[in-house]
Amino acid sequence: GVTEVLAHRSDNLRDKFMEVPCSEDYDSHRRFAGCTPRKCGRGVTDAVITREEAERIRRIAERGLSLGGSDGGASILDLHSGALSLGKHFVNLYRYFGDKIRDIFTEEDFALYRDVRQRIQQRIAQVFGISSSAMYLTKPTFFSRMNSTGAKTTHDEYWHPHVDKVTYGSFDYTSLLYLSDYSEDFGGGRFVFMDADSNKTVEPRAGRVSFFTSGSENLHRVEKVQWGTRFAITISFTCDPEHGIGDPLL
Repeated sequence: GVTEVLAHRSDNLRDKFMEVPCSEDYDSHRRFAGCTPRKCGRGVTDAVITREEAERIRRIAERGLSLGGSDGGASILDLHSGALSLGKHFVNLYRYFGDKIRDIFTEEDFALYRDVRQRIQQRIAQVFGISSSAMYLTKPTFFSRMNSTGAKTTHDEYWHPHVDKVTYGSFDYTSLLYLSDYSEDFGGGRFVFMDADSNKTVEPRAGRVSFFTSGSENLHRVEKVQWGTRFAITISFTCDPEHGIGDPLL
């Protein structure tokens, strides 16, 4: 069907927000006052993370992913759990490489990662009218590197439509920080919200944050990357403290 572009790569958006009715997904989970979505929707901002910060974050992803990488077109690096794509499998980065990790990452890298995560959390809280302190980082929160290599396992098939709350349960708010530019660094790979009447796309741009409530009101997919390499980081939040995780530590 019809496709509408919510955010072009060339746009420099202070804040763009589109409210949509909440799905019933939240009803089958415990509700947390002051956090569980009552207002649902999706937003895009280029005003929270600078381009230069996005480039520094991308270099963290590049260094980490240089240690491994999937045989297929989608590789992940999770600094929290240590999960790293390696061939057709995953290894634990921290166990696999041990003390060598300190040659790859620095304390400054992890401080920047934490700072960026906090700013995104604060912006989501502000837009949805909830308390930032009532939100908790949750898993999986991870870097992704996508290219046009054919899928070798189901983990490489990132393009299927899905609902985060259904897939992960703990998710209440999802965010993506893009670390490369659509049509300059890669082709395809746009983010697509799949609505009944039309698709709404977000064109990635380094430093752009796309965020949304995680229920069925935001069914989405990523287009297949046609050429080049697309870097992003998915940062997920829950209202349930039992599903909270800490920031990664070196």
